[in-house]
Amino acid sequence: MGSRNRGDVNYRNPCLTMHQPWASLLVYGIKRIEGRSWPAPITGRLWIHAASKIPEPETIKAMEDFYREIYAVNGITDLKFPEHYPVSRLLGCVEVVGCVTCDELVNWDQIPEGVRLEGQTKFCWLCEQPQIYEAAIRGISPVVPPLPVKFPLPNPRDPFSLKPRSLASSPSSSGTSDVNNRSENLVAAIAGARAAATQFSKNGNPPSNTVEVGDDSRTGNRYRRAQ
Repeated sequence: MGSRNRGDVNYRNPCLTMHQPWASLLVYGIKRIEGRSWPAPITGRLWIHAASKIPEPETIKAMEDFYREIYAVNGITDLKFPEHYPVSRLLGCVEVVGCVTCDELVNWDQIPEGVRLEGQTKFCWLCEQPQIYEAAIRGISPVVPPLPVKFPLPNPRDPFSLKPRSLASSPSSSGTSDVNNRSENLVAAIAGARAAATQFSKNGNPPSNTVEVGDDSRTGNRYRRAQ
């Protein structure tokens, strides 16, 4: 895989270490938005590695409730979650197709309402094509997401055109309506997800953007890992 340059950093097979359950939810295609306080430094394949901390059952429940409710907004009520949330291992990869601000995401009429509800952070990395790493075959297998999403490009001729402040910034009428029409269960699920992330950070587990370089003997890939 070729390298991708962003600013002064040369990323080759970048890998992001994430805490569970967020990591597995992303590679299983349930999570479409990876929220961060900084814009995505790359566009293209991003490997996902699970951190070593075992998630609390309360955290798993809060995040599963959150996604159960936001998928129900789009009529999907039989959501299947991962059976396990393994730690300290390579999980798979996604394609980061762009990054927008939270304000842009929540007012984006061209994507499903449930995806817009995932906008809970300053910057939203847009993820497609989830794939799971299969240790037995030393390869990756495509995942069929519960609701496949293709994020439309502002400029169809420019694959890198989805970037912060690339979308119209004016609030949409549907965005305002969505807020007013949220069910009590949905409001509670959003609050629970925010509380789970906040509590996780308070327990000394804030996300970091430290970058390491290493070799993954399972895939033969050399990668940069943002932890």
